[in-house]
Amino acid sequence: MTASSTLGVGFLGSGPVTQAIHLPALARLTDLFTVRAVMDVSEATADGVAARVGARGTTSVDEVLEDTEVDVVAVCSPHQFHAEQVIAACRAGKRAVLCEKPFATTSDEASRIAQVSQETGVPIIVGAMHTYDPGWVSFTKAWGPARGSASHIRCSVVLPPNTRFEDFATEVANRQPPQEPSPPNSVDDRANRLRGGILGLAIHDLPLIRAFLSTTDGIVVHTAQALNPFGYLVVFSCGDQVVELHAHMSDNWSPNWLLEVYADDRVGSIKFTPSYVQAGSAEAAISSAGKQVHFAPSGRNGYVEQWQHLYDIAHGEPAHFSPTDLIADLTFALDLSAKASSALASSPEPAGVR
Repeated sequence: MTASSTLGVGFLGSGPVTQAIHLPALARLTDLFTVRAVMDVSEATADGVAARVGARGTTSVDEVLEDTEVDVVAVCSPHQFHAEQVIAACRAGKRAVLCEKPFATTSDEASRIAQVSQETGVPIIVGAMHTYDPGWVSFTKAWGPARGSASHIRCSVVLPPNTRFEDFATEVANRQPPQEPSPPNSVDDRANRLRGGILGLAIHDLPLIRAFLSTTDGIVVHTAQALNPFGYLVVFSCGDQVVELHAHMSDNWSPNWLLEVYADDRVGSIKFTPSYVQAGSAEAAISSAGKQVHFAPSGRNGYVEQWQHLYDIAHGEPAHFSPTDLIADLTFALDLSAKASSALASSPEPAGVR
């Protein structure tokens, strides 16, 4: 490994998430990290993105993993490659691995990753940036013990297309032109869209929601809809606790990403900033009888804080989330997506969804 005072970073995958989220975050942490290698299946993309940060471009995963100047690996490839690349990075003896969500596509894959992480001693964190957001962290400290403390949880996400925020952040190289989504032609199409929405967007907040649930066994889905052009509406319960998930991405003007937690004596709210812009942390508040407490937002968002945490664990600090936590979060997301898709497939299509 490099003896530099900064940690060398190697990226596996250099799409819009790498270009418009991670590289701008790392630009704020140049005292901690230096990007050394950028891999992509497109040589032109790898070389072009690498040139922006003075790194080396390559189309070879092995070249990144064998590079002694690469201390930590960021896995930002398509979902189906996450497990094998995370495991390979661990076996290559890197100091830490950051994997974009979901870090596996099955619970068996997740268990295999956890086993290899334990065998090699290489810590892994998953890019669920809201779990590292300073606004969320302040909120949870003030709320106190979360498990079973809320009767109702609601997460509502209204966003413009990702391309709008990507363009705010950077000039994305080799971005595929957006395709106008066609109306789903079958129940299976709608179920697949719903599954993709839960594992692609809702998964950011499912670890936060799981923290408040007494149990994730016996999920009962009451409503499941896929919305056009992209979105979902899912209402489910775990025991007596009810959760609403709503998301809609369309050509609207103003983003709104809000998580609300309702207990018998108080209500909590966390409003998150958009992912692709360095707009600081979430704004959080807790309201109870006669008073409301606001938590001042930080200038650092969840992405910057997750990279800070990666630096810390690479230097021996304990990880915030154990492999057991990561497996439980993924299992919860997979179980919910499967049951919601099944519920949608078994119910008549509601008016106005197409």
